[in-house]
Amino acid sequence: MTVQYEEEDSLIHFDEQWYLHTYKDVSQTGISAKEHYKRYGALLGRKPCANSFTVQAPKTTAVNLPWLALNQLSVDNSRSHGWQSEGNDPYFIIDLGQLPPTGKGWYQFNLTLDCPGKQGLAKFYLDTGKGFSESETITLPYRKSLPASRLFYLESPLIALRFDPLDQECAFSVSEFDITAISDTQIEQALLSRIQKEHQSYRDSTLSSLKESFTDNNGSISISRMTTIYNETFSLPSLNYEEWIETVELPSLPGKDDVAAFLATMDKPPVISVVMPVYNPEEIYLRACINSVLAQSYPYWELCMADDKSPKEHVQRVLREYEAKDQRIKVVYRQQNGHISAASNSALELATGEYIALLDHDDALPEHALLFMAQSIHNRPETKIIYSDEDKLNARGERFEPHFKSDWNPDLFFSQNYVSHLGVYHHDLLKKIGGFRLGVEGSQDQDLLLRCLPHVQADQIVHIPRVLYHWRMVEGSTALASGEKSYTTDAGIKSLRDYFASQEIGAEVEAGLVPNTYRVRYPIPEPAPLVSLLIPTRDRRALTETAVRSILEKSTYANYEILILDNGSVEAETLEFFKQIQQEDRRVKVLAYDYPFNYSAINNFGARHAKGNIIGLVNNDIEVINPEWLTEMVSHCIRPEIGCVGAKLYYSNDTLQHGGVILGIGGVANHSHKNFSRSHPGYFARLICIQNYSAVTAACLLIRKEIFDAVDGLDEENLAVAFNDVDFCLKVREAGYRNLWTPYAELYHYESISRGAEDSPEKIARFTGEVNFMQSKWGKQLEIDPFYSRNLTKEREDFSI
Repeated sequence: MTVQYEEEDSLIHFDEQWYLHTYKDVSQTGISAKEHYKRYGALLGRKPCANSFTVQAPKTTAVNLPWLALNQLSVDNSRSHGWQSEGNDPYFIIDLGQLPPTGKGWYQFNLTLDCPGKQGLAKFYLDTGKGFSESETITLPYRKSLPASRLFYLESPLIALRFDPLDQECAFSVSEFDITAISDTQIEQALLSRIQKEHQSYRDSTLSSLKESFTDNNGSISISRMTTIYNETFSLPSLNYEEWIETVELPSLPGKDDVAAFLATMDKPPVISVVMPVYNPEEIYLRACINSVLAQSYPYWELCMADDKSPKEHVQRVLREYEAKDQRIKVVYRQQNGHISAASNSALELATGEYIALLDHDDALPEHALLFMAQSIHNRPETKIIYSDEDKLNARGERFEPHFKSDWNPDLFFSQNYVSHLGVYHHDLLKKIGGFRLGVEGSQDQDLLLRCLPHVQADQIVHIPRVLYHWRMVEGSTALASGEKSYTTDAGIKSLRDYFASQEIGAEVEAGLVPNTYRVRYPIPEPAPLVSLLIPTRDRRALTETAVRSILEKSTYANYEILILDNGSVEAETLEFFKQIQQEDRRVKVLAYDYPFNYSAINNFGARHAKGNIIGLVNNDIEVINPEWLTEMVSHCIRPEIGCVGAKLYYSNDTLQHGGVILGIGGVANHSHKNFSRSHPGYFARLICIQNYSAVTAACLLIRKEIFDAVDGLDEENLAVAFNDVDFCLKVREAGYRNLWTPYAELYHYESISRGAEDSPEKIARFTGEVNFMQSKWGKQLEIDPFYSRNLTKEREDFSI
């Protein structure tokens, strides 16, 4: 059937009866069939054809399942119920007309999927009237070829359903896909059965005692709390991480002989005091935590615990038991509750070790955590602060969600406490700052490190790229959800404000884009510095005009000049634009550069003619999005320690083009999080945090002119087209400056539209030469990027393992 569609009006010809018949539940959703069609027409197979599109009534696929529309998927007839994923974002749109009605109430997803690995993670996006979003998503971990199910509650009737089976290119099959309704009389038993079977804290409970634990004083069952505990059981480790543990981590761990050999090399092994405040942890987790310290392969430790007057009876009983078991365990029993900072200080007073390690009362250390810390201290005795990678433990004690971290990244730390665990500090350093500060509970570890920073050098802060800490994800834990402790964001803001009050007069701190992230705004002096924006171009008026006018019309920062560097334009309309724009705004000037195209040489030429204290390298294929972009970039650029400043750039389809540059990807370098959606927070929020990177793209880059000149600008001899920005940033870093990327300067980048593809023999030869030059000059630096973990892939830009 053909449906006429006008963009500004509405559906003109629409067979509503056919649509209602095909999608039987649409009439129950609260929106009209026409509105439903307008939302999901593209997903239902809409094919553009002038002002109309053709819609095919859905057909049963070869696998006889209710798929309606596909993305990056094709039928694989070589296997039963088979599919081929053709990318890393395959999904189905489900034909709800072939499923039972889904109104308000409890339901269960049932899935059996055969995939290449041992297990995977499926996602179901539910649209109940607001469209597809991460906020209405059900995740379902599954094991290969085994039935998996998950209960969920619908507040409103389901309008549409998207099913993401996995996130990789591979062949797979779906032999079961179903949604079943669960009655209110069944839900209590269904939730309890899963909790009893899968939750580490309740495995030994009988159903009757389990039910009693969720019953309030009035005899009512708390379904909401039961649901929270039920949901904890679905945080399975990802397949890739499980494989990484088996194939990378385990083979790299030392054996008993290796440990003995290392200990024999140490004349005076440093004692590491593990400081642990204790308040009301569950007995099972408290024991697991203490046992993880007792199991350390490095024997030179002491465990210093402070019970913050826990009301639960088992806490003191367990602590006294362990205190009697090992003389390295010391406990102080506080007479009044003082919260975590006060308790930590009480534990710290017991410590006699040269170094202090911080441990939470329900977390765990892997066997060699303190050994690797001691090795680092032995190899670099000047070290003052050490931190490691970390992961989480789910309710079954399984590891998942590893955080493979950057090396010391000051601006990322000002944006979020990515350092976190395992943190180890020189004892003298903590004595110098007076230990933990009261009044910043919830962000006490971040505050501790902030107060240490004035007393340490950057090279005295060491990152160990190993998982040496397990956060336990239990109800009430910060590992479970940052939203459970919203006061932590407020405490973090206070800590940062206090730090910057003494270090950076005029800096302002506010909450970031998600909980427990922050934005630091740096002051711009009066008068504001002049910025010279260099825009190389050749013809293509529409492209260049979009870039120039977006700067002129949208930028709130006013003190700039635009130097259009004309590399031989001949089109009359382009020349007319050059004349017109200079007459319209005297901040715009066109300079002729009549030599063969050489991006580096053109910009060096422009820099020589620039009047500003700040140079801005800007492609002619950008378009400003947020008016504060230049203000934001200038505020960082004028900081004495900062070199190159880069922006957040999107393709025209609102996917990410540039989020900072990672060295080593693709042989030389590539862009962080390339092709991620505009709204995606990135790997551990790195797409929404100001941070340091080794390099940023010159498509939009600011730097002080004094630094530009000091490093001799861009390399026009060896890097005429590609990688000149990476080389430039590495020269700036080598000169002692930190390069920085900010997500608060947003622009579109239409990606080299004016330059064309690298498709001729000459261009291919030139590009190969530039690759060889970069690898020859920067080979060692390209191997290990300090702002990207060596545990993450160099094959893609997505921060996957």
